[in-house]
Amino acid sequence: MDPTEKIVSLTKRRGFIYPGSEIYGGVGGIYDYGPLGVLMKNNLKQLWWQWMTLDHEDIVGIDGAIITHPKVWAASGHVKGFVDPLTECKKCHHRFKADDIDGQICPDCGGELTAPKNFNTLVPTELGVIEEEKVKTYLRGEACQTIYLNFKNVVDSTRVKLPFGIVQIGKAFRNEVTFGNFIFRLREFEQWDLQWFTRPEDMAKWYDYWKQARMDWYSSLFNHPENLSFHQHEKLAFYAQKAFDIQYQGREMEGIHWRSDWDLGRHSQFSGQDLTFEGLIPHIVETSGGVDRCFLFLLLDAYAEEGERVILKLHPRIAPVKVAVFPLLANKPDLVAKARDIYRHLKTQLHLSTIWDDRGNIGKRYYAQDEIGTPWCVTVDFQTLEDHTVTIRDRDSASQIRLPAAELDTYFTNRLK
Repeated sequence: MDPTEKIVSLTKRRGFIYPGSEIYGGVGGIYDYGPLGVLMKNNLKQLWWQWMTLDHEDIVGIDGAIITHPKVWAASGHVKGFVDPLTECKKCHHRFKADDIDGQICPDCGGELTAPKNFNTLVPTELGVIEEEKVKTYLRGEACQTIYLNFKNVVDSTRVKLPFGIVQIGKAFRNEVTFGNFIFRLREFEQWDLQWFTRPEDMAKWYDYWKQARMDWYSSLFNHPENLSFHQHEKLAFYAQKAFDIQYQGREMEGIHWRSDWDLGRHSQFSGQDLTFEGLIPHIVETSGGVDRCFLFLLLDAYAEEGERVILKLHPRIAPVKVAVFPLLANKPDLVAKARDIYRHLKTQLHLSTIWDDRGNIGKRYYAQDEIGTPWCVTVDFQTLEDHTVTIRDRDSASQIRLPAAELDTYFTNRLK
C-alpha cells in the first residue's frame, strides 16, 4: 500500500483528519481535523509562532480578516493574474489543469480534451443584506495580503524599524481545478507567512538568510531531513523576482519569494495611502508555507512499521499526546487510584497533553499509543505501591526505565526542551 494511503487510513481511524461533510458525501478538497489532529496542528503552529516572534526580536504578529475590501484583489493582481488553464474531457467530462497533463488525451478515460480556458481560482462571495445591492468580493486567496493592508497600522502603533517582519497564520481559499493527494492540495487551507520588510540594497542578504533559516527550522522537525530540498522556480509568479521552494520528496511545502516593492507599491497606488516608511517603499522577502502540507509531510516522515507495530515517530513537541498513563491492571483499585493521581498531576499541574488508558492488556495499550505518536507511557504497577517508582516506556526504542514518580516532572520537562 502507498504510504499516503496508509496515512489516510490511520488518520481517520485514530481521529487526526476526517473528510469534510462526510455524512453528505463529502466536499472535494476540504477536510476537518479531529481530536488528535487539532492537537498536533496547534502544536505545530505554536512552534512556528514561538520561533518567529519569541526567537526573533524584530518580528511582530497580526491576525487579519478572511474577507477584505474588493479592491484588495485588484491591487494585488489576483483578479487578473490568479488564473489556471482548465481543460475538460469531452467523453467523461473530468476537468484538469492543462499544466498538469501532457498531450490531448484524457488521463482517466483516453477521451479527447477541449482547448484550455483560463479561469480565476479566487473564491467569490458577496457582502450586503439587500440582494440587488450586494457587493462582490472574495475569500482571501492568500493570507499575506492583510499583512500589507496593516503595514501602516503596525509601523504607526509599534516601534519597529527597518528591517523587521510581520507574521500571520491564517486560512486561505482557492477554487482548485484539481485537488487531491489527501491534504496536499485543498480548497480551504492554512498558511503561515512571514513578510520581511527591508531596504532594497539589503534584499540579497536577507533573502539568503531567510531561505537558509527556514530550511534549518524544518530540518529540526523531520526525522529524515535528507528528504528536504530546495527547488528554484524558473516560471515566476507575477509579483516575484526570485523564488525557491522548500520541498519534501519533491513536493512543495514552503515558498521563499523575492517580492520587492510590488505589494506595498500597488496598495499605495490603489488606496491612495502613502505607505512609505523611513523614506521609501520597503522591499519584501516572503516565506509562505502550507500548514496542512507540513502536517502531512511530518506524518509521512514519522510513519514506520516494525513487525506488528505501527509507529508515528513524531517530534515530541509536535506529538498530539505527550504521555499516556496506565494502571497495570484495571481491576485493582489501588493501582487505578495511584495512576489516576499521576495522570491528573501531569495533565493539570504540569500541563502536559496526557491520556488515560486502561483498556485491554498492557501490550495492546503500548501499540495503540505508538500508532498515535505518544512519546512516553507511564505504567503504575504493584512495585509502585511499595516504593513509589513507575515504569516509563519510550515510543521509538520500546525500552523502559524505572523512576520515582516524584521525578516525572523533571524528566518530561527536560525531554521536551
